[in-house]
Amino acid sequence: MAIDANTEIRRAVDTGKVVFGQKQCQKELLKGNGQLIIFSKNIPIIEKEKLLYLAQVEEKKTFDFEQDGLTLGSICGKPFVISTLMVINKGKSKVLELVEKEVVK
Repeated sequence: MAIDANTEIRRAVDTGKVVFGQKQCQKELLKGNGQLIIFSKNIPIIEKEKLLYLAQVEEKKTFDFEQDGLTLGSICGKPFVISTLMVINKGKSKVLELVEKEVVK
């Protein structure tokens, strides 16, 4: 059974701990925190490359969300664009399995 990315991201936001935005994700990466970074489709390339480099150094998982930041924001229940979010604690979600398995859109 494939995992629904939208459902698991929302569950992580509701039951776990996440931070939104490139600057917050960068701060948490530099502290060594976090389990997974999720990028929206329309994140600026230079910002994504910076975060990908830090994630690689810190050995953190990354996931490319196939939709834009406005959609990611609405999935998270936020009235604004989210280009990047970091899952610090997954809570009751299976969001970490998004990286390992095929995803239903």
